[in-house]
Amino acid sequence: MKILVTSASFQDTHGPHMQLLMQQGYTLSFAKGPLPATELENMIGGFDGLLCGDDDITAGVLQKGAEGKLQYISKYGVGVDRIDTAMANQLGILVTNCPGVNQVSVAELVFSLLLSFARHIPIETNITKAGGWQKMTGFEIFGKTIGIVGFGAIGREVAKRAAAFGMPVLVATPRPPSLYLQQNGYAACASVSELATKADIITLHLPLTPATRGLVNDSLVSVCKPGAILINTARGGLVEASAVLAGLQNGLLGGYLADVLEEEPMPANYPLNNHPKVLITPHIGSRTVESVARQGTLAVENLVNMIAGNVAAYSQNLV
Repeated sequence: MKILVTSASFQDTHGPHMQLLMQQGYTLSFAKGPLPATELENMIGGFDGLLCGDDDITAGVLQKGAEGKLQYISKYGVGVDRIDTAMANQLGILVTNCPGVNQVSVAELVFSLLLSFARHIPIETNITKAGGWQKMTGFEIFGKTIGIVGFGAIGREVAKRAAAFGMPVLVATPRPPSLYLQQNGYAACASVSELATKADIITLHLPLTPATRGLVNDSLVSVCKPGAILINTARGGLVEASAVLAGLQNGLLGGYLADVLEEEPMPANYPLNNHPKVLITPHIGSRTVESVARQGTLAVENLVNMIAGNVAAYSQNLV
């Protein structure tokens, strides 16, 4: 059984996930992703399975795989927007993912970004390292209203931490869990637009689909509470960079904090690069020792169970 591993996080972090994979007796090949479709097309047909990250697994890649040996794709991570799952189903290639394993790490990054921005930590650190001693005035997040768009596992973890910081919580989600919201003192908004008019901080936690692509556009930014801070640790395609830039320039947005971009790595001409009110990290939301171990172990278990035909063991993670 020949397996190609492309997830960089899986490979870069030692732990039980790698040990479990090595124990299976597979013939393993490694390539550091995310890989473009053109590169995958040239190699994918020689493998029975793929343990991938955010590689471009297009219809063309899948067709090349099906012409060869490819039967199984185990996504290390949750989002499958870069995998043409419809084509995979059509070709009979099984695809699994890893829900419910990275929410703590991503939620903690949300507040890492927010607190760093609120207290100018990146700027202050660089000034101090350069020999300066400039004291900038920041702001408290206590009492600020946070609006959470999407209320799955990550959104709920963000809400817990927000409440601990004394932040009123607003939620916009297609099917709001009314009882859960009521029990925890969170409030539901009828739409993302309504949430945007009320929230001091807006954080995105929903998948990228045709319906959510470009969710943050000129229209949404125009109704934001003046000075609102937007956080995106979900998917770059949820946000139109031009709309964010315009919002920052006209004061409708007070900051943009992102861990994800539409194109990764960041292109040299990315319009928000070097903007003083923007923080960008290189898609590290789930890259903690603990999260990699959980995510990687589940990805390997999914792969093993698919190959063994243990449907009940992986069906809950079947895309």
